Order: sequence, then C-alpha cells, then structure tokens
Amino acid sequence: MAQHNAFYAQSGGVTAVINASACGVIEACRRHSDQIGKVYAGHNGIIGALTEDLIDVSQESDEAIAALRHTPAGAFGSCRYKLKDIETHRAQYERLIEVFKAHDIRYFFYNGGGDSADTCLKVSQLSEKMGYPLTAIHVPKTVDNDLPITDNSPGFGSVAKYIATSTLEASLDIASMCATSTKVFVLEVMGRHAGWIAAAGALAGEKEGDAPHLVIFPEVAFDRAAVMARVEQSVKDHGYCVIVVSEGARYEDGTFLADSGNTDAFGHRQLGGVAPTLAGMIKQDLGYKYHWAVADYLQRAARHLASKTDVEQAYAVGEKAVELAIAGDNAKMPAIKRTGDAPYTWTVEAAPLAEVANREKFMPRDFIREDGFGITEECRRYLAPLILGEDFPPFENGLPKVAHLAKQRVERKLPAFSI
Repeated sequence: MAQHNAFYAQSGGVTAVINASACGVIEACRRHSDQIGKVYAGHNGIIGALTEDLIDVSQESDEAIAALRHTPAGAFGSCRYKLKDIETHRAQYERLIEVFKAHDIRYFFYNGGGDSADTCLKVSQLSEKMGYPLTAIHVPKTVDNDLPITDNSPGFGSVAKYIATSTLEASLDIASMCATSTKVFVLEVMGRHAGWIAAAGALAGEKEGDAPHLVIFPEVAFDRAAVMARVEQSVKDHGYCVIVVSEGARYEDGTFLADSGNTDAFGHRQLGGVAPTLAGMIKQDLGYKYHWAVADYLQRAARHLASKTDVEQAYAVGEKAVELAIAGDNAKMPAIKRTGDAPYTWTVEAAPLAEVANREKFMPRDFIREDGFGITEECRRYLAPLILGEDFPPFENGLPKVAHLAKQRVERKLPAFSI
C-alpha cells in the first residue's frame, strides 16, 4: 500500500493534556508506517499550514514523543485563528490544499474545539470539491467541555480536578481565618457560555454546609439581590462563604458581568474578570472582607495534577483519530462514549463532524440545583469519574520534566502566502 504523509495541528486554548492527544496521534502514525510516511506538525496551528511552516515530527525521538504525554500546553504551538467563510475566502482553503499537495499530505488531524471542528469539516468538503484525496479527522479538545456528542471533552477532566482541589484547599484556608479576617473568597474559573468548570468546583463539597456555598453558572441569570442574600446567610451560618463563579456569568439580558467590550480572534466577547467585579459588589452591599482569585491559565496548565482518566482519554482519541483516517473514515471526530458510571467505563466511537461543528453543549438544567447555586446528584455522578486517578509527571530537581522537541522545519516548496 502506498505511503502518504500526515499533518497534525493544535488549535485554540491549550490544555494540560492536548499533548497527550498529539502523542496518541504520532505514536499511532508510527505504528502504521506502511500507510503513513512522515508526520508534519503545523507550527502555531493552522497558520503553520497556510504559511508552509511545517515541523518534521519524524526527526523527533521516540522518547521525546513519549514525553509529550506528561507535558502541558501545545508543544507545536497553537493559535486563535479562524479560517474565514469558504465562499468568500476560498484562497485560504485552496492554499491549504496546495501545501498538502506539495508535501504529499493525505491525512489531516486538527486538534481543537468547536471552531476547529468547523475548520476540519470545511477542509474536508473543499478537498472533495477540488478532487484532492484528503482524510480529515478532528481530534477533540476543550477545557470548557462544550463539544456535543462526546461524553466529555479531553482537557476538561484535568481542569475539573484542579478546580475542585483548589476550591477544597482554599475553603480550608478561609475557614481557619474567618473569625477575625476574610469572610468571603471568590474563585473565578473559565467557561464563557457553559458552566461545566464552575460545576466541578462543587465536587469539593460532599455534605450540606461544605464549601463552595455558591456556584454561579452562565446558564442561570445573575440576580444580585439573590446572590447577596445567599452570601449573607452563608456567613451567618458558617462564618464564611466560598463562591465559584464562571467567567461567563451574565444578567437576564445576556450582558456579561465582566464584559470588557472587546472581542477575540474568534469573535467571542473578551471577558475582563468577574471575580473582582463580584467581590466589589459584596463589599459594597454587605461590607465583608474578601479575597478573590482568577484561576486563568493555571487551571488549564496544571499537568502535575492532571486526571488520569483525562490523560488516558486524550491519548485514546488521538490514537483513534489515526485508526479512523487509515480506514478512510473522513470528516469524523473520535468521541468518548460512557458505558458505565460505577465503575466508570468508556469507549471511543466515530461521530460525524457535521453534528459537532458550531454546536455547544451546555449544562442541562437538571444538573443545576433548583435554587441555581449548586449541582444536583445527577451532575455529581456525571462529573465525579472524570477527575479520578493521578498521572503524575516525572520530576527532576523538584520540578516536572517536560518534553523538549527539536522542531526541525521542513523545506518550503511554495511561494510565500499572506494570511
């Protein structure tokens, strides 16, 4: 059987385990060397394909590739760059096909979230129209856990573990100081439209009265008076109040509490910090001393506290992506299917990209408590298995060891292209 090359790229916000997916893709490609020749990685995501800035992954040792499994962030560089509409910006897509032709790339693996699924689908459609044989597979990734069809999104379980752990540890800190000091602690977590990460913070509390005392979701309209009443009651009952709030918390009219007025490269509203905004309200309305923290990049980069389940699933979807590609299963995404809760069991199956692209999975209302400030037992059953297990990286001199790649570039064959 003829050999052809593969292209792999990382897109959007990186995670603690996206490199585990890269490891799964690359190691699977190496096992199928009878069909897949070289693997080229796009430097800084899809931009690497457009500008023909390709990394020759075949030059990396097996040890370096294996080390990707315990290395956070995007080893090949990611980007927030959304390909324009295919009808009006056809040149970009044609450029991709030109690059793929020049380097005999017949397999396209795009590791990202919903926007990346859309790009992968469009590339697949255009290659078919242009008569170029390309198999395009989307490798799922997003800390927001908002991809449809799949039980959960690789990257989420590790963020959930970090947030639940941080909420637990911070609540012990404030509980020990609240008699004479801080009464309220606010932890801001990621989640623009979906409250999955905020919900994970609730795993820190197992019984009535445990922190967090409030979880504020994007799916539930923010009611200042109701929130303040709950904060006040919590301080009266427990001496303190711990709040986990999603960055996407919004009012009834859809306005974000922390809307900065700007947008990012994908056209999403840029959010400016809901934790200090909410803490300021509490100080103004109730007068309590407070502290706040924004988990920000720490939550998605914390490979040292990754969920073993998440690492295994991230690797598995990368591996499955290659199996789908060599079977000719085009325009698909390897999706995680839950087959049992206790113990948690799962498998990986193919999902059509047309049913994934540009769709978001929000928290179901029956996962959110009736009062809107916490999670239900059904939600806990869903979340709890995703944070199970530890997969500590190797340490050296007290710090985690990470992969160091050569990132040798492939010689360009085409004229420069402006993006």
